[in-house]
Amino acid sequence: MTPPQSFDPALDPAINPDARVRAPSAVPVDDVVLPFEVAALDLRGRLTRLGPALDALLSKHDYPAPVGKVLGEAIVLTTLLGSSLKFDGRFILQTQTDGPVSLMIVDYQAPNRMRAYARFDAERLAPGLDTAALLGRGHLAMTIDQGPDMSRYQGLVALDGGNLEDAAHEYFLRSEQIPTRVRIAVGEEWRGGDGQGPTHGWRAGGMLLQFLPKAPERARQADLDPGDAPEGSAPHAVAEDDAWMEGQSLIGTVEDIELIDPELSGERLLYRLFHERGVRVFPTRQVEARCSCSREAVAAMLASFAPEDRADMVQDDKVVVTCEFCSSVYEFTPHEAGVEQGRS
Repeated sequence: MTPPQSFDPALDPAINPDARVRAPSAVPVDDVVLPFEVAALDLRGRLTRLGPALDALLSKHDYPAPVGKVLGEAIVLTTLLGSSLKFDGRFILQTQTDGPVSLMIVDYQAPNRMRAYARFDAERLAPGLDTAALLGRGHLAMTIDQGPDMSRYQGLVALDGGNLEDAAHEYFLRSEQIPTRVRIAVGEEWRGGDGQGPTHGWRAGGMLLQFLPKAPERARQADLDPGDAPEGSAPHAVAEDDAWMEGQSLIGTVEDIELIDPELSGERLLYRLFHERGVRVFPTRQVEARCSCSREAVAAMLASFAPEDRADMVQDDKVVVTCEFCSSVYEFTPHEAGVEQGRS
């Protein structure tokens, strides 16, 4: 996975003396990814605030609140990682675990389309379960699909009782070896509804921060435990760079309410954190909830099945296919589904 942020030389005072220095915008903007840089600390990052797009993804299935929250966290993480793609491909996050929420899939299609789905056991849901308990044990897969003519890249992380922030940190430690910290928050919002009672919506926010110094040795991390070191061997240790220690300290102060506050703009949040060092923002990228399913795509999927399997799908003289992501329903006659006459 390639983490570099978009960079506009016109915004760099070192290159363009006329680069605009301004106060942070006070206008909150939802459903965007805001890249930023703290040059004094060699930090790059992305901030996302999700509102209507997140609500559209979760409301299509009327998930119970605990399921909506953990799927929302997966959507935020996928947004932070998928928005780094520099080509027309896909970033797919998938969990398979033994917990009450046994499967989650979030599909981010560059440059800005996203869909999501979760499978859960309602009988195992209980009040007070956190993300770690909802997921249980299993694995998280992060896949980059560069298109039909390119090979896929996939990284796997064990889910062993931690949350998705922990999994992201483990992924970057083992797969990318880039010092990285992630913060994720998801919440439900209730507002007065013009005399029709309160209205409900989902909100979320997330921040990804990475240490990317020009001298690679400054970003060196301790070697991973090989698992078979002789007993009594001292673990490898590397002193962390002061700039990265400061960056971790600053992102560690971010509270959940700051990430999802509909009245706090992303630029003001970044200014709160990094104004002493100076923070530069780059053009935002819009995020939208939009499924890639279509009647043509479903027809092509049906054509890939064996004739006897298609015949088994016929019920009440029709074949009905429901998209798991967006709940769209597609109906086909047996002839349209390619079922041979007499086999249904």
